[in-house]
Amino acid sequence: MKEKEPVRKHILVSGRVQGVGFRYSTYYLAQNLGLTGWVQNLDDGRVEMELQGDEADMNKLFRRLEQNSFIDITDCVVKQIPTERESSFHVR
Repeated sequence: MKEKEPVRKHILVSGRVQGVGFRYSTYYLAQNLGLTGWVQNLDDGRVEMELQGDEADMNKLFRRLEQNSFIDITDCVVKQIPTERESSFHVR
């Protein structure tokens, strides 16, 4: 069976997502799920990230983030973008 091609998504997340461990929770979940990319805070209170890997794993990451009682995601703007050559996930 052919392995699925990875996808890459640029995501802007709104809500209570700064000062609640969102970036480091994303970092650890992404590493555990085998996703690559990055995450960073924006000056306007949102969090920006790029995730690359299996789409089902990206969905798992967001389901787990939403289980965190400190994090409250109210909106996500998602755009699929071209994949990149990278081998890790990091916090910017």
